[in-house]
Amino acid sequence: MSRERGTRKLPNAALRGPVSHALFRVVRLHRMLAGHLLRDLGLHRGQELLLMHLWDSGPVRQTELIAVLDSDSATITRMVQRLEKAGLVERAPDPADGRATLVSSTSAGDAMRAAIERMWHDLEASTVGDLPSTTLNPLMDALAAVEVNLSAAVAKPDRA
Repeated sequence: MSRERGTRKLPNAALRGPVSHALFRVVRLHRMLAGHLLRDLGLHRGQELLLMHLWDSGPVRQTELIAVLDSDSATITRMVQRLEKAGLVERAPDPADGRATLVSSTSAGDAMRAAIERMWHDLEASTVGDLPSTTLNPLMDALAAVEVNLSAAVAKPDRA
């Protein structure tokens, strides 16, 4: 495998993992751009995903958000608290189980939908740029396969 890739020279230690090195760089830049675009909306990374889920699902238990966003309880609790403080979500006891908390989008949260959809569109446009449409389907297939591989590796019992 060549050490040169585009304008980047692979470090010697990455020669045995060029795909992982490329993914690391791409994901870092994508997260950075998403962070900038979200900051313009007054949000932090991940908060838009929580709102998107609420828009699609309606009120959900906080434990569902933990599972859907593949995060831990403390992170989701802080995220919900920040969104609640900003007036974008509200929490209420679950009428079916008073021990559980339901989280729902407020009218202010709902009003963010168009801006978040625009931000997501801008992020996508910056990400794919002028890639031809004939490249996008194979790219999506390859990324789906990579996700399956990584999910299997993470789920291995020796990783727990």
